[in-house]
Amino acid sequence: MRKIITGMAVMVIACLLFACEGKTSSGGSGSDSTATILARNKMTALNSDEAMGRKDVEGVFKDCSADFIDYGNGGYPPMKNLDSIKANMKGFLAAFPDFKAESLQAVAQGDTVIVTGVWSGTFKNEFMGMKPTQKTFKAADADIFTFNKEGKITSHRSIQSEATYFAQLGIKMPEKK
Repeated sequence: MRKIITGMAVMVIACLLFACEGKTSSGGSGSDSTATILARNKMTALNSDEAMGRKDVEGVFKDCSADFIDYGNGGYPPMKNLDSIKANMKGFLAAFPDFKAESLQAVAQGDTVIVTGVWSGTFKNEFMGMKPTQKTFKAADADIFTFNKEGKITSHRSIQSEATYFAQLGIKMPEKK
């Protein structure tokens, strides 16, 4: 049921953003038009997710602002240190060497871009003290990026819970303290 609700929420957000995407305004002082800014931000967000699929950690974060924050799905405290975020991502990609993203699509409005897709991978190597199960996960998810006026990514959020992935990987969720 939760997957259906999450999927419906993503679809509603995507529809709203698609409806607003065609509206443009031109900057009176020689600035880029809204459509140009939205297209640039969509390409930047897609490039970040595609770099993840190529296991190019530096490419994932090359367009992030110095004050970038990764909120994840809200299940853990936000991460603010880019070096720590990169190290965590390198560990994840080592644990899931066949990680990939498919069917990526981006929608944008204002300073926000949502990239939807299907992510998958096999848990082949240890990650954060968890022993590999050799099982595969595959789940639809959405990455939500915010941008500053310079076109740099200021934050990232995802919507899928770790419980979705853990269940497919045969990992028991840690007990809450």
